[in-house]
Amino acid sequence: MLNLKLTIDQHSGFCFGVVYAIQMAEEILQSQGYLYCLGDIVHNDEEVNRLKRMGLITIDHNHLSTLKDEIVLIRAHGEPPSTYQTAIENNITLVDATCPVVLKLQNRIKKSFDNQENIFLFGKQGHAEVKGLMGQIHNKGVVFADIDELEQTAIPEEITVYTQTTKSKKRFGEITKILRDRGIKVNAHDTICTQVADRDNELRKFACKFDKVVFVAGTKSSNGKVLYNVCKEVNEKTFFVSSLNEVNPAWFNDGESVGICGATSTPMWLMEDIRDYLASA
Repeated sequence: MLNLKLTIDQHSGFCFGVVYAIQMAEEILQSQGYLYCLGDIVHNDEEVNRLKRMGLITIDHNHLSTLKDEIVLIRAHGEPPSTYQTAIENNITLVDATCPVVLKLQNRIKKSFDNQENIFLFGKQGHAEVKGLMGQIHNKGVVFADIDELEQTAIPEEITVYTQTTKSKKRFGEITKILRDRGIKVNAHDTICTQVADRDNELRKFACKFDKVVFVAGTKSSNGKVLYNVCKEVNEKTFFVSSLNEVNPAWFNDGESVGICGATSTPMWLMEDIRDYLASA
């Protein structure tokens, strides 16, 4: 046995928005036996598969348009107004689990658009949250994942910049400074979730305490990519895994200390399974 000293980061695991959505799904599944969910309820295949075994059925917008008289869960990422219109037309009951932080951001972006401001969104093109946000303004804004994507964009003299709730706070500050240094008047709104922002600092403190770190997140998780890089910055011996079968005991030497942590979309039970597996390795 490797006799590893294993510690799970107690600040890791689901954020409150994801916890809320999953609790709502489980309650309906226990009473009804099945439930439709518009998109993956969380960007973690292991958790999605667990709920699938309970009866959760993941659908896309094309499937939604064909449903009638059903109950459909809207996940924490939120949805554009068009989704609600489809539900009305098809007599679909929506169980709205949109995260309050995302909902507040949707309202703020819509208000800025109504005030005829030039909207720029620091976020991932095609991400579920971003689609919901851009839907509030009829997609009449600019989405960019980093500053280089704006090189070919005609930027007005004054812009209003928001950020996807799970992006890097540090990078958002850097991008804002670059734009201002170019002479652009930037009305910057730091709309990163405080729970995500705090986890950045918490992970820096956590990851540097161990010989090696196992970071657990789904491959689709934007937040996971950001927080993995945070760990990697302070501990270069950080390994990314999305499931138990990706963990390799050969990464570790006898008696090493190992920290196990994850994204806001990573279930605690998965980190516990990885800890138990390494404890017996």
